Amino acid sequence: QGQLVESGGGLVQAGGSLRLSCAASGSATSIDEMGWYRQAPGKQRELVARITSGGSTNYADSVKGRFTISRDNAKKTVYLQMNNLKPEDTAVYYCYKDERTADRYWGRGTQVTVSS
Repeated sequence: QGQLVESGGGLVQAGGSLRLSCAASGSATSIDEMGWYRQAPGKQRELVARITSGGSTNYADSVKGRFTISRDNAKKTVYLQMNNLKPEDTAVYYCYKDERTADRYWGRGTQVTVSS
């Protein structure tokens, strides 16, 4: 019901791109919002981007113009296209889904490392 599996992280040079994917289990119609948080060493987890079931999006100011969130409702999958990556984007990225019951489920995280 609550399983989320992330993929697509890795090591990239500054200026490069990565695409993260997160596939959810359970019923597609039960999923409301999906999104991504990240947590860098020694810092609090922060919201990166989120997308509603209707396609409305929000982004952290630090990633606007560089990251794009999208989702495939039929596949129960959310994506994060990250372009022009910077060393400060280095973090563990966690996806989440909010069910219409208001329950939130998290993935285990995927490491993104950007070298300068």
